[in-house]
This record gives sequence, C-alpha cells and structure tokens, in this order.
Amino acid sequence: MTAARPLPARVSPVAGLRQTGTLAWRTLTQIRHNPRELGYFSFQPIMLVLLFTYVFGGAIAGSTGAYLTFALPGIIVMNMLFVTMYVGTGLNTDLTKGVFDRLRSLPVARWAPLAGRIAADLLKQAWSIALLLGVGAVLGFRTQTSAVEVFAAAALILVFALAFSWVSVLVGLLVSEPEKVQVFGTTAMFPLTFASNVFVPVATMPGWLQAVVNANPVTFLADAARGLMIGGPVAVPVIGSLLWTAAILAIFVPLSMWAFKRRA
Repeated sequence: MTAARPLPARVSPVAGLRQTGTLAWRTLTQIRHNPRELGYFSFQPIMLVLLFTYVFGGAIAGSTGAYLTFALPGIIVMNMLFVTMYVGTGLNTDLTKGVFDRLRSLPVARWAPLAGRIAADLLKQAWSIALLLGVGAVLGFRTQTSAVEVFAAAALILVFALAFSWVSVLVGLLVSEPEKVQVFGTTAMFPLTFASNVFVPVATMPGWLQAVVNANPVTFLADAARGLMIGGPVAVPVIGSLLWTAAILAIFVPLSMWAFKRRA
C-alpha cells in the first residue's frame, strides 16, 4: 500500500491565492441563501437614490435632475461604506460557527479565509457601483467626463473600500455576535455619512459643522467621485482620499491582525 504523502509545513503563496479565490467564491455563493444581504447591497441603494432624488431633490437643488447629478456619486460612496460591514458580519459568523476551526485543520493558508472575505467584498462593491450607475442612467444621470475618469472614480472607491474593510474586520473579530457588527455599522456609519457632503453642499451647513465635514474622509471621497464623474476639482480630493486610505490601512491592518491571531 502506498504511504500517504506528508502535508507541507507551509502553504505556498500560489496555493494561498488559489484558496483565497475558492473561499471568496464560497462567500459569493452564500448570498443566494441570505436575501437580506442581497437586498442590502442591491435593493437598498436603489431605494435611497429614488427617495432622496424624488422626495428631497426639488427642495435641495431646485429640480430632481440637478440633485441626482450632485447626489449620485455621494450615494455610491455611502453605499460602499455600509456594504463593507458585511465583511465583519460574515467573518464573525464563520468564527462563532466554527468554520475557522475546521479550516485550521486543513492545509489552508491562515490568511486565505480573511483575504477571501475581503476579495468577495470588493466584487460586491463593484457590482453595487455598476448597479447604481445603471439606475442613475435610467433616471437621467449623465457622466460629463471620459470613460477613463469614470473608471478611475470606481477604482478609487474600491481602493477606499479595501481599506475600510479592515475596520469591519476588526469589529467582526472583537464582538461576540454577528448582529453586533450591524449595530456598529448603524451607529458609526450614519454620523460619518450624514456629517459629510454626500447629500447636501458643505456651504449650506453651519460654520462649526463645515470644519468637521471638510475633514471627513467621506467628503474627500465624494468630492473626488464627483470631480471624476461630472467634472470639478480632482487633485485635492483624490489626494485627500488616498491619504485617508493609507491612514486607515496603517491603523486598522495591524490591529486586525493582532485581533485575528488572538481569536483565530
């Protein structure tokens, strides 16, 4: 009888990438069993676009068309932030249900389950951006820049999503239940997005609030998306967005890895 081959002590980077792809696909296929998540990154953003455009658009911008042009890039940014919370929710679910314990008994790279979650999130984010741009086009939104600039706006949002996913990862590793990740998302994301220029221009706000809004990373990203999609200042908001991205990565990646090693 042929002796069983010993398992390698370490998983090669190439094998780890293959495992990451497999686990990312696992995360994506789970969506069909979780209609709430599908609604969260598909139907909810569409509802937000419709409500804000047709309920508040005329009062804020004078016409629904003008408001849609202003608000849609910001709504895409806001939706990105909320979708990232599902990284932490799914991660916490896998931890509490013992999925990570089972994976540790297999020749799987320790970082592959985490990387798979984040990779799947980026695909969800790309779908949400394309969906909202498509819905916006049906409602009358028209980009006023080149296709390359629109693609650059989407890429910048995805880069920021990659960084912000680590905030969700840290929360998912620290809390005891998946529902608590969603509580954090509701508690923290609403002030972060509404104290920005996603829905209204900064100039309409009180002076003391303008200082807070102008320093908000969501404001930088929304301005960058507007500049790249409909024209306007680009350099300063893009640089600001990238600086915030680097800062978030520098803070939350080490903290997340420390929490991951403790719990997983």
